[in-house]
Amino acid sequence: MKRRTVTAGNLDEILAMTAPAQAPEQAAAPPAAAPPPREDHGLRTEFEFELPRGYVDEAGTVHRHGAMRLATARDELRPQIDLRVKENPAYLSVVLLSQVITRIGAITDVHAGVVERMYATDVAFLQDFYRRVNSEGHTRAAVTCPHCEGGFEVDLSGGRLGES
Repeated sequence: MKRRTVTAGNLDEILAMTAPAQAPEQAAAPPAAAPPPREDHGLRTEFEFELPRGYVDEAGTVHRHGAMRLATARDELRPQIDLRVKENPAYLSVVLLSQVITRIGAITDVHAGVVERMYATDVAFLQDFYRRVNSEGHTRAAVTCPHCEGGFEVDLSGGRLGES
């Protein structure tokens, strides 16, 4: 096999020489549209949740439903260089949650200020939800009934107690 050096001047010539021959009916046909992107349903990367209390925005609207995506290594490393985290290590969870929460109600720009203004109950819920999603890969939790002591699983990702 002969090796060729390709330069910008002769690239078109080489492509024309090496292109497969087309049948006459194919040459007149318009180029085919690109195939639609293939969706991979094997890995779930975003998880819905419902906050126990809800985030109250400046207008007084309560937002309870939201979504959190899987964390990347960058998401977990970035807070380590954040000055707020260096000054107060407890702030790490605020910065981390603000990076992986994709929306809360109608709010799609979730930043550290939003997480700071959440109730402590909701932040604790989100911390546990983050751990379950990123460590265990699911949002189910094993619980025990306080009355009959029977064990079962609940899905933490949404729905009120007693609803299906």
